Amino acid sequence: MNAVLTQVRDNRSNKIEPVDPMTPAPCRVMRRRRENHDTFTLEIAHENGLVGFEFQPGQFNMLYVHGVGEVPISISGDFRKSDRIIHTTRDVGTVTRGLARLRAGDTLGIRGPFGVGWPMRSAEGRNVVIVAGGIGLAPLRPVIYQILAARSHFGQVALLYGARTPEDLLFRREFNAWRRKGIVVHETVDRADGSWRGHVGVVTAMIQKVEFELVGAIGMICGPEVMIRFTVNGLRGRNMAGNDIYVSMERNMKCAVGFCGHCQYGPEFICRDGPVFPYDRIERLFAIREL
Repeated sequence: MNAVLTQVRDNRSNKIEPVDPMTPAPCRVMRRRRENHDTFTLEIAHENGLVGFEFQPGQFNMLYVHGVGEVPISISGDFRKSDRIIHTTRDVGTVTRGLARLRAGDTLGIRGPFGVGWPMRSAEGRNVVIVAGGIGLAPLRPVIYQILAARSHFGQVALLYGARTPEDLLFRREFNAWRRKGIVVHETVDRADGSWRGHVGVVTAMIQKVEFELVGAIGMICGPEVMIRFTVNGLRGRNMAGNDIYVSMERNMKCAVGFCGHCQYGPEFICRDGPVFPYDRIERLFAIREL
């Protein structure tokens, strides 16, 4: 775990004080933005001031709603903006419903950041294929921000993004800016409406639209597990090596520090040793039905 929320400044003494990683740090909602009918983004700031807020793309925080509980949520913001912590999630469970009810000025607790992120250092100098399904674009958006911040350090980059309907596509207002800065963006939906002029079908069909060479490229995937399996097969079919394909797994995480054992898979703990893994390392996990 990085020393992001593990250190805060005591405003009375101006001293840096350590925080127990199991104790949620007090934070305040600065802004809440509705992305679509069931997805929202929270911009959060630490009440006592963050000390050098840093995170790696793919890491997550534990967000605690007072009197409700806590839940792991990937960070979806720009690593260069250290004054705000950005999280995007869906309103689908007890805790996320509690998060969805928060408004600017409300308080919550945060522990983190936790986990192993995307292999940004390994991706330097190589072509990159980013594949996201639905809310899976949120943990991958920091990857895009980091690539754009050092565009010359990476080869050709393609984002393949699919969702159920056009309304479910996240962050579309940013796509044209990403394209102008050299990222190829392909969008697709499962069900189109009368205004949709783009591709209709599963996101795995977009792999054939990637025009650059995938031998030696690196892949990063986040989305439903069935999508991940088919995407991996598609990338392998384009000669991408299995150990160059990375996936994000937030399955059944609870404590974030490998203490409770809820997300244990053999010798691995998804929260501690992931949530990002080379696919070859956890391929067998995809044969186990999620509880």
